[in-house]
Amino acid sequence: MADARIDDFAQVAERYRPELRAYCYRMVGSVDECEDLVQDTYLRAWQAYDRFEGRSSVRLWLYKIATNTYLNVLQTRRRRPLPSGLGAPADSAAVALAPAQSDIPWLQPAPDSLLYGATDDPAVVVSVRSSVRLAFVAALQHLSPLQRAVLVLRDVLGWQAGEVAEMLETSTAAVNSALQRARARLAQAGPTLDELGEPTEPELRDVLDRYMAAFEHADVDALAELLRADVELEMPPIPTWFTGRDAVCAFLSRVVLRTADSWRLAPTRANGAPALAMYRRAPDGSFQAHGLDVLSLVGGRISRIVAFNDAALVAKFGLPETFAAAGS
Repeated sequence: MADARIDDFAQVAERYRPELRAYCYRMVGSVDECEDLVQDTYLRAWQAYDRFEGRSSVRLWLYKIATNTYLNVLQTRRRRPLPSGLGAPADSAAVALAPAQSDIPWLQPAPDSLLYGATDDPAVVVSVRSSVRLAFVAALQHLSPLQRAVLVLRDVLGWQAGEVAEMLETSTAAVNSALQRARARLAQAGPTLDELGEPTEPELRDVLDRYMAAFEHADVDALAELLRADVELEMPPIPTWFTGRDAVCAFLSRVVLRTADSWRLAPTRANGAPALAMYRRAPDGSFQAHGLDVLSLVGGRISRIVAFNDAALVAKFGLPETFAAAGS
């Protein structure tokens, strides 16, 4: 009988893998660590499945294992910030960039396909998007691991306080207390509702097309038309960041968009938001993977660019590492 129940485990538990992956990503802010947590959760669950008595649902049981695995791991891990979470913006667009800091465990972007699974249900996609946006996941990093888990389980996933208490093996009162503290902290560090809004499809397509053209033609004036006055530019693993359209455009003109035909961009999606794989021209004329720009839009304009300078990200988003030059 025990063998039969273990054989049944994959069929019963596999359906919850996509939502557990999204849950773990919110907790740790890393695709790599998230996958490790999910694998560890399923291994622990498979090993214990013959002892599962069915007093709770399989879904709650899996979340309990994932949550406790996460809490154990986070005891020895540092939070994953974006540059804006470490200090003030540069006071001048002409400032020298600080060296890249690879010793900081930066927040990582996540492909939409990893967060949603294979679903094509619009209701599922919309319900997940705002709670995996970079700004929200970055804000979660300001909470303690326990507060992070309680807030996501209660306010994002809708678990009841008693269910969360069962997962954490604590009291309902303790869960409610942690939730109050988490909400108060998130109100200070979290994104605004405007930042979590959803642009219309025509707005999105127009912005992406114009952003790609501006980079490929090194047209800073055209790019400026797409940016809000209070736009922010972050470039992990470089801790220097900029705020304000004038400062952002001055920096891009000086460092990034100096000559036309130096970039090729490929649209994708990350964290429920528009993103672009960035390819930079190499000496042989080909365009090599450079990183990933994740955009936030408010009112049809770009409010934040997080330019992840990590070439390895491009392959993780299922895109080629090299684009050949036109005519080659």
